[in-house]
Amino acid sequence: MSETVNLATVKVGDEAPVLTHTLTRTDLVRYAGASGDYNPMHHDEPKAIAAKQPSVFGHGMLSMGIVGTALTHFVGVGTLQTFSVRFARQTWPGETLSTKIVVTAIEDGVVTFDVRLHNDAGEEKVLGQATARLGA
Repeated sequence: MSETVNLATVKVGDEAPVLTHTLTRTDLVRYAGASGDYNPMHHDEPKAIAAKQPSVFGHGMLSMGIVGTALTHFVGVGTLQTFSVRFARQTWPGETLSTKIVVTAIEDGVVTFDVRLHNDAGEEKVLGQATARLGA
């Protein structure tokens, strides 16, 4: 984990360190158990294929969690005020996912971020915004 930023060190245009994760089927099973989301589209290959999907796919909230982890590593625990995303595309086992978090504004101690998650092909999976109140 890298050092967190503060108001004295952060500026518009700064980017958080990239967090990269290769999604596995084990991730999907672990997340289902932790979240209670047992939708078969996330773990049952025959049912996913019957629903005209190429395979099982990742939980949207798991993708959001990857972004949230990178964001919290950057700003520190307990500083986030808002965090919202739109799920743009499904994530698939075997994809390598990477975060992109950019500071877009700083006002009255609150830092605003553009947050994204994409795969190696550049397909954006998650798009959103977050704010954090940082100390000096």
